[in-house]
Amino acid sequence: MKNSSPKSLKDRLILIGYWEGISYLLLLGVAMPLKYIFNLPMAVTILGLLHGFLFVWFCLILLWMEIKNEISIIKSALAVLLSMLPFGTFFLNKYIFPK
Repeated sequence: MKNSSPKSLKDRLILIGYWEGISYLLLLGVAMPLKYIFNLPMAVTILGLLHGFLFVWFCLILLWMEIKNEISIIKSALAVLLSMLPFGTFFLNKYIFPK
């Protein structure tokens, strides 16, 4: 049986970026309308906490990659910028780690 866990920091960053991007889209597309249209703020509380945790984890992996000289400060800043845009983290492979 093949182990599919991420091996490198790059793989972990891409995986966390993927989940961070999904949580951001759920926060914007599901939780915010529930809060402001249907007056159900609990969704923002829960998804906001999850998204915040994933965003901090994403930034810590970027910082660790910078410390280990696996990524430049400019690419790291671009990755943070991408994470602030809806669908942005899904483009990490294209703009941060092109082949």
